[in-house]
Amino acid sequence: MLCHCLISFMLISVITVSDIHAGETLNYRLKWLFNTSVAGDIYADDRGFFQKEGLDVKVKEGGPERDAIRELELGHAQFGVASADQVIRALSKGAPVVVLVQLFQINPLQWVYRADKDSIEKLSDLKGRVLGITYGGNDETIMRTLLAKGRLKESEVKFFSVRYDFTPFYRGQADIWPVYRNAQGPIIAKKLGENGEDVRFFDPAAFGVKFVANSVVTSERMMAENADTVRKFRKALLKGWEEALAPENAEKTLETLAKFDKDTSPDIRRQQLEITRSLIKPGPDFPIGSIDTAAWKQTEKMMLDQKQIPNAVSVEKVLIPLDSPLLHE
Repeated sequence: MLCHCLISFMLISVITVSDIHAGETLNYRLKWLFNTSVAGDIYADDRGFFQKEGLDVKVKEGGPERDAIRELELGHAQFGVASADQVIRALSKGAPVVVLVQLFQINPLQWVYRADKDSIEKLSDLKGRVLGITYGGNDETIMRTLLAKGRLKESEVKFFSVRYDFTPFYRGQADIWPVYRNAQGPIIAKKLGENGEDVRFFDPAAFGVKFVANSVVTSERMMAENADTVRKFRKALLKGWEEALAPENAEKTLETLAKFDKDTSPDIRRQQLEITRSLIKPGPDFPIGSIDTAAWKQTEKMMLDQKQIPNAVSVEKVLIPLDSPLLHE
């Protein structure tokens, strides 16, 4: 208990260095590199939405060596993007973090499989298949939950260890392979399509398993002492995402993406944008950024069941819904 309190005290002590003064640059650390998955973030920056709210925001790329929550703790960033498991793990260690926006309503982490194989209509259809999983990754957590939900024993499937290489899937060594539906999905579909093969995607959410993906976070201190700044930031960010994903703005969004993501071909970027829209804004009237509390609680339960956290953290207590009076004028 003493150790846990000490850790919490240290985290809170470190995070207090990020006082905000008028005109100060706000750092917004993304979870991954500049690509279509962050279209709204870079659109808000590129189109001046933060400036219109009187904010100087620096949108910074993420990557495997970057941790937005850690940067909040160190005072190196005031806002960041983190997946639900990162938030829940941080909470279990006493980090004072809050969630402002849930970007993805449907997790882009899904599985791809060849269309000439029997389709996966029910969880029992996984029986006897070779399933690609990243040991220690979110896809392992999700797949084990799916198997339990489908009452399948792990002995009834075969796991194939996934690395940063799709070659085993292309060679047919695994039946289904984890991908980000809006990133690698179109690339793999195109590559196999060139060989006359079609693909399907296995979406865990379609089977009642919702594991929350990227969300926007800040610190409790930032909320308490700079609520107006947080409100303006969230307002500008959501406006950026709404406009970036509006079908009538597709060409503008693709133009913006082309400035930041020069390695992806235009046709793939266009497909990625369409898929990203469906994952973040699943309906024309759906408010971008809405927080699915039930999905967050389910994510926490999955992690608790698989002993990824020692105790429950009651994640619902740190979720700030869009209609919260805390961030309204």
